[in-house]
Amino acid sequence: MEEKVFLPNIKVHAGEISSKVIVCGDPGRAKQIAELLDDAQELSFAREYRIFNGVYHGTNVTIASHGVGCPGAAVCFEELIKAGAKEIIRVGTAGSYVEELPPGSLIVADSAVREDGLTYQLVPRGMPAVGDLSLVQKVEKNAATKDIRFKRGTIVTLDVFYSGAVTFPHMEYKAAGALGAEMELASLYIIARMRGVAAAGIFALDGYAFADMNDYNPHTEVVGKAVEAEITIALEALCDD
Repeated sequence: MEEKVFLPNIKVHAGEISSKVIVCGDPGRAKQIAELLDDAQELSFAREYRIFNGVYHGTNVTIASHGVGCPGAAVCFEELIKAGAKEIIRVGTAGSYVEELPPGSLIVADSAVREDGLTYQLVPRGMPAVGDLSLVQKVEKNAATKDIRFKRGTIVTLDVFYSGAVTFPHMEYKAAGALGAEMELASLYIIARMRGVAAAGIFALDGYAFADMNDYNPHTEVVGKAVEAEITIALEALCDD
């Protein structure tokens, strides 16, 4: 019998996960999502990578956490694809650029600005980071059924969280029409396109990206409700065949 390939960072074997996967940054949030599934089973928990299998409304689903930032997340995405992922939806949090999307709103991200470093070591500079149209549309359709404010558009993927000597590019990208900023989606979109799988992203807004980070508090009730909403939206989108 042929031995199954072992993925050394997420610590699962190829074939052990579902083809439909939800990814998030926080291992604790992965557990939160898994609690909504029937027959949930934790497969592994190594570093920031926590993997669950379960069933949502009759559909097999895998939940995986990928940590903060593109390099570590990219390791997770690559190994999930090697393990059998065919559709991946990232549920995350982001900072808003626009007043019409206050904390507690959602962004359905059909594309990501590559303000990271990792993707420039994978593909040429001119390659866009875009989601799979069909899967993004499923996320958008399910978001429209909820009583929550959302908008579809472009999000900025940055490597840096706390500011340094270099000014953040938030205002430039806001003027260009981007809706907000986060830290991993560009890597998912580039890797998914390279490897021939579908990817989408949805984000709960936990503040304004250009606000004073000393006042940052993502643990409010309104943000928690938005996170719960995006999780349900993502699960329903994966089951929308």
